[in-house]
Amino acid sequence: MSTIVNTTVISNFASIGQLELLRRLYGKLYISVEVYEEIQMGLEEGYLFYIAVDQQISPISKAGWIHLTSMANEQEFRLFGEFPARLHRGEASSLAIAHHRRWLLLTDDLDARAAATRLGVRISGSLGCLVLAVERKLCSLEQANSWLNQMIREGYRAPVNDLTSLL
Repeated sequence: MSTIVNTTVISNFASIGQLELLRRLYGKLYISVEVYEEIQMGLEEGYLFYIAVDQQISPISKAGWIHLTSMANEQEFRLFGEFPARLHRGEASSLAIAHHRRWLLLTDDLDARAAATRLGVRISGSLGCLVLAVERKLCSLEQANSWLNQMIREGYRAPVNDLTSLL
């Protein structure tokens, strides 16, 4: 199953220097053009961790594993236009694409997760990625908890600060 990721999850992993973990978990990720624009705005605002993201985006980088995609048909555009304004363009486009292509959506945004649930879109987020990394033995629970706490220090508002109860 293909996976599209929103800015929130990308930001959490990029801010702690762990984009590679997402590559190891999913192999290839997709971001919408609107998410790419949010990343570019973040760079302009001084969020330098986005440089690491920009260097992984295909077709910008020949070796990129984060693939740029866009809404491709009337149904995706129509659904995009139906979302409330509280969903940013990156969230709404990712959700529209995930819904119509039956892709997994990675997002930490509560409004996007609620809309995804209503639409029957499979979702995960930063916590789910960390739990999956532990389950696949890509890292220890202690390492995953350390990364989670780094994300929290960088501004992630996680509902937990220890993954033990999620395993």
